[in-house]
Amino acid sequence: MKQNRPIPQWVRLRTGNTIRYNAKRRHWRRTKLGL
Repeated sequence: MKQNRPIPQWVRLRTGNTIRYNAKRRHWRRTKLGL
């Protein structure tokens, strides 16, 4: 029953963190290319 419930908070937090990390990495790569 627990598996059928909506997305848990920790999963949502993890996804948000990954998205933020990806954006940061992309920005860093962009700066590297600029340099």
